[in-house]
Parts: sequence; C-alpha cells; structure tokens
Amino acid sequence: MKGICILVKEFKGYKKGINLGGWISQCGYYNYTKEHYDEFIHESDIKKIAEWKCDHVRLPFDYNVIQHENGEMIHSGFEYIDNCVQWCKKHNLNLILDLHKAAGFSFDEENFAFFCEPELQEYFYKLWNEISLRYGSLYETVSFELLNEVTDMKYAESWNKIAQKTIEVIRNNAPHTKIIVGGAENNSVNGMALLDKPHDENIVFTFHFYSPIVFTHQKACWIPDMPDDYNTFYPDKIENYQSETKRLFDQRFSNDFLEGMSGEIDVKYFEDLFSVPCSIREKYNVPIYCGEYGVIEKVDESEALKWFDDITATFSKLDIGHAIWNYKGKDFGITDTGLSEFIDKII
Repeated sequence: MKGICILVKEFKGYKKGINLGGWISQCGYYNYTKEHYDEFIHESDIKKIAEWKCDHVRLPFDYNVIQHENGEMIHSGFEYIDNCVQWCKKHNLNLILDLHKAAGFSFDEENFAFFCEPELQEYFYKLWNEISLRYGSLYETVSFELLNEVTDMKYAESWNKIAQKTIEVIRNNAPHTKIIVGGAENNSVNGMALLDKPHDENIVFTFHFYSPIVFTHQKACWIPDMPDDYNTFYPDKIENYQSETKRLFDQRFSNDFLEGMSGEIDVKYFEDLFSVPCSIREKYNVPIYCGEYGVIEKVDESEALKWFDDITATFSKLDIGHAIWNYKGKDFGITDTGLSEFIDKII
C-alpha cells in the first residue's frame, strides 16, 4: 500500500484523548456566560476521562472568552483554562489548548477577515503571546494548537505566514512547548500537504477526520443540502458512498475518496486516506495527530461502533494519536448517548 510509513517522531503523551467542545467554545449567541462556563464541565468530568484511560484532553476555546474586541485580555476568562490545567494535572492528563475561534475567523462562519486584515492578525499574535506567557512553563503536559480548521484552500498561503509568525511569538516565551498546526480545508488530510516545513522540532501537524461525510454527518442540519431525514449505513460499498456524496453535494466532500477506490469500506479505506499525513510525517520527521473524529449522535449505535472499530484499528496500526469529538453536546457527545459504555472501542 502506497504512502503508509514506518514509525518516526512521536507525539508523546497524546495517544488517546477526548474533546471538551462546547464548554468555552461554540457557545452560541446566548451562552457565553459565567453560568454556562461554571456548569458545563466540572472536575468530575476530568476524573471520568482519566478513569477511561485517556492520556489527554483537547480544550477548544474561543478568543472572545479571553480577549476583548479591541485585543485586550479578559483575565477572568483565563480562570476556566486555569481550572482545566489544574484538574488535568491532578488526574494525570495532558492538555491541548486549541484556539477554536479567532477574531475575524471561525470555521463555522462565513468570515475570513482574519486572513486579510493585519490588525486582526496582531490581536492573534497578542493572544498567543499571553497564552505562552501563562502556560509555556508547563510544556511537559500542556500543548498549544494555533487555530481550528482553516476552511478555504485559498487561504493556505496566508495561513502559513501567520502560523510562522505566531510560532516565533510563542517561542520567545515557550521554547519547548509542542505547537500543533493544521492545514486548510478544515484540517483535512489534503490540507496538511499545503503546510510549510515545520519551524522546529517541537511542531506537530494535525488533521481531522469525519469521512465518509454522508455517514458521519447524516441528518446534520448545519450542512447545506443534507436532508434532515437522510439515512445511510456502515459498512457499505465505497461506490454507494461516492454516488450519494456526489448526488447530495456535487463536488463538495469528493476528497472523502481516492481515485480507484472500490469494494466495501473497511480498514483499508482509512489506511489509504491516512497515507497523506503518514507520508508527510515521514518526509519531515514531524509527529502527526488527529485532533477530531466522530459520528453524529443521530446514527444508530451499532452502525457507529462499526465505524469506530475500523478507525481506531487504523490509529493503532499507524501509531497516530487522536481525540474523539466530543465529550458532551455539540451533536456528537458520547456522554449523551450509550457510546460511553464502549469507550475502549471508540478511543
């Protein structure tokens, strides 16, 4: 099989994890409130994650929790990150601080001003300067993820330049912290191929994986053209997934499949798509990491478990650390369904 690499550099301490999306990120228009922050996640949740034998959590946070629109810091917002840092330390979990939304850009909004306006980029550098000052000394257990899911391929070059400068800002305060960088097209495996060569030995490249989208996001109301009563199954023949993807989305999500793929979907499907990040890992000797993967909670539990069986087997075979989306809420919460009973199979 082409492109599958041997083990090279490792992202140690980040093998099996879970996302805390929806706590201090993606709070909707009305839930960026102290009441929500105080109630959504508690130390008991971190303890539970540790008991599941995870080794890390990925903490998405939005800039507006810790930064005003004028770029100044909201110091009270850092209390929630501080709490998570302390809880993770107490329960022997590593932590990724993932900036999920920046001033002028979010993966789920049609706003790309960040990539074009220097003032917004300065706010970004200022934000990461503050984060690296606060948490850079914790490099053995805390890593930084610069920005979640740059969406459009046309901003790949701009993003490379911004990421490079941000890394330089961080390195002034945190020379040893692992810095995680994802590519365009929503951190797709193909977007990773557009990233510049790693800045230094403490860079990690990341990707997200929700393929095939017609299965993992069936009935998802936020995806244009996805019927709210759409239903599909796993496994099925790749040709069926391809034809349904084309019927529903035309050319969107066509990268869920490589040319020449055929037959019933199985572990080889994941191995073939992961060959892109694996080849980059080998080319640059850079660790790779899957920061998000999962199945919408509307999918039948037995079908979802089959998908998880195949992807987790592939993660294990190719030695790729990963964090499932999501612990609670956001339409993917494993604690909101029966999937948490099968935690050893899905993480």
